[in-house]
Amino acid sequence: MNTGAPWPDLSEAEHRVLKMQEKLHQWAMADPDRRFDDLFNLVYDPAFLVVAWARVRGNKGARTAGVDGVTPRSVVLAVERLLVGLRDDLKAGRFIPQRVREKGIPKASGKVRRLGIPTVADRVVQASLKLALEPVFEADFKPCSYGSVRSAGPKTLLPRFTTSGHPLAITSGCSRRTSKHASTRFRIRRLWTGCGIGSEIDTSWVW
Repeated sequence: MNTGAPWPDLSEAEHRVLKMQEKLHQWAMADPDRRFDDLFNLVYDPAFLVVAWARVRGNKGARTAGVDGVTPRSVVLAVERLLVGLRDDLKAGRFIPQRVREKGIPKASGKVRRLGIPTVADRVVQASLKLALEPVFEADFKPCSYGSVRSAGPKTLLPRFTTSGHPLAITSGCSRRTSKHASTRFRIRRLWTGCGIGSEIDTSWVW
């Protein structure tokens, strides 16, 4: 991908990023031992940064500020300056992540879950990095990687779990994919017994 190309609009950027992601995934699938030594160039590619910014600004957390005191939703006129500055700093090796702003979220148990909120710039870089890394690491996941594979969910997990002849890495609670949906609950109590399937399934389904 030509990192010296002019800044694209979002539609063109998404098209370019998708094409590159497809290539990365194909290369990773074709050669499990392949080393990807030049992915960092993609992190500061204009198309990747444009798509990363769109995801950061469209995220639910865009109304929350980090230690910089700036929310992504509030950045309107200075978007180009932000992305150009990030690209220059990343390319020159000057980019330094800032500390996150800690926020305590009360849990039903009475404990507090600590949430780290990055700055706007750090969120964009993290999103761009994810765009570059995800298609490579997705190739390493197995069909039973239900906590990470987007197309997999509890409905496909149960039959595989009960019929397969090997243990699956299943943990209590919803998977990352399904945990965002309050209407879907799937809990599994794990009783590990070596290499056999010794897990007791609590089919608490609420649709």
